[in-house]
Amino acid sequence: MTAESTGDGGVQRTVAIVGGGVAGIAAAVAAADAGWRVELIETRMKLGGRATSFDDVRSGVELDNCQHVVMGCCTNILELYDRLGVLGEIDWHETLWFARGEGARDALSIAPFLPAPLHYAPSFARMKLFDFAEKRAIARAFLAILRMGPKGRVRWVGRAFGEFLAETRQPARVVELFWDPVVLSACNLPSARCEAAHALKVFDDGMLAHRFAGAVGVAAVPLARLYDEVGAIVTATGGALRLRTGAKALAFDGTRVTGVVCDEGVVKAQAVVAAVPPDRLARLCSGTLRAADRRLANLEKFDFSPILGVHLAFSRRVLDVPNLSLPGRATHWLFAHEPPAGANFAQRVEAVVSACGDWIGLAEEETTRRVLADMSWALGVAADDLAQALVWSRPVLERRATFASAPGVDAIRPRARAEAGDLKGGVANLFLAGEWTDTDWPSTMEGAARSGFAAAAACTGAGRVMADLPPARLVRFARALG
Repeated sequence: MTAESTGDGGVQRTVAIVGGGVAGIAAAVAAADAGWRVELIETRMKLGGRATSFDDVRSGVELDNCQHVVMGCCTNILELYDRLGVLGEIDWHETLWFARGEGARDALSIAPFLPAPLHYAPSFARMKLFDFAEKRAIARAFLAILRMGPKGRVRWVGRAFGEFLAETRQPARVVELFWDPVVLSACNLPSARCEAAHALKVFDDGMLAHRFAGAVGVAAVPLARLYDEVGAIVTATGGALRLRTGAKALAFDGTRVTGVVCDEGVVKAQAVVAAVPPDRLARLCSGTLRAADRRLANLEKFDFSPILGVHLAFSRRVLDVPNLSLPGRATHWLFAHEPPAGANFAQRVEAVVSACGDWIGLAEEETTRRVLADMSWALGVAADDLAQALVWSRPVLERRATFASAPGVDAIRPRARAEAGDLKGGVANLFLAGEWTDTDWPSTMEGAARSGFAAAAACTGAGRVMADLPPARLVRFARALG
């Protein structure tokens, strides 16, 4: 296997990237920008992995496989979108809406002139969902999170977020109606089962540290269209975007990986980035390869948590806000979407059920009925009226949507590269990517993008992971006081 001349006296190296999800895309773009020849290998017909869209034959509409959002604190996925030229396709919202039933709702909004961490204070004070004592309890927990900062989170690693809520004396009703809706949407597990360090990071980085951090971005186009530029970036390196190509194994000569064994033969490379889930990676690795690299030792130890997205098309507009949390209900969030040109419906609403194990196996009719019942409660509209306005519904289940952010999971998350001086060696030209790797984030698109950038930087020696948003001055002051 030889590297190719670049024509200017240099030598262009080839990296084979297995997996065309967000992590693989980020790695491919960063490696291409570093001057490497990129071979991006993806089994499916479209890029995006679990953050993609598909052409739904029944409805004739291109639908996302599940509702995905970004936040202002997600610096790496936003950097990737910027590189792909699609930041303009993200609609931003600075208000989260919380239903109280009977059509009533509260707005949690970013105040236009207040600095972090005070930017949510006015709208939080106006919320009717909680009484004064409950708001005081929430404020007590937020103050603890604010003061501890990243350093203080260390003592919570390996513990459940529910323990933190108990220590800060959070009432059961507050856990159910405030903490759980946010933790479920960000970490795909309830507070009682979620790694405390992950949940604390969500609230600290996403709501407290920076004023723009909590802004919510939703793609205005089907997710797969966000990746249209990837093929051009990859082929410009002299490489290829290999869709519908099944990877069978990582070729290993006992010392280094030499490429990827695919349906059509071996894709040779000087380096390989494995950007697939841990169970898939386990199937690509021989016993010899796994014995040579301790990062591959725990691939079977990861558990997963499912997410259910239910697309509902209505003949009239039923949701007049872009998002709506349904605290205490089985359906967790609603998102409003405009119909495509020529559609036979007026509005599409996507309902999200996180950690949806209890819903698996339900008939589509029962799934739709349950969602409409929750929408009826939230919107103050009779379920029968919603059913009559329903043009079609399409449940989409992602059984392995995220790795389970359970206490202790960070101990088995591997790094992007083999550590120098590791007693068990490690394969120096094999790099790992995916939100399940050691990103310091829960299972999110931001974590995936970070992992891809980290793998590409480790491989090429160029590029980097984008830094977090800097904490505001008042936040730094509060942390200094401790």
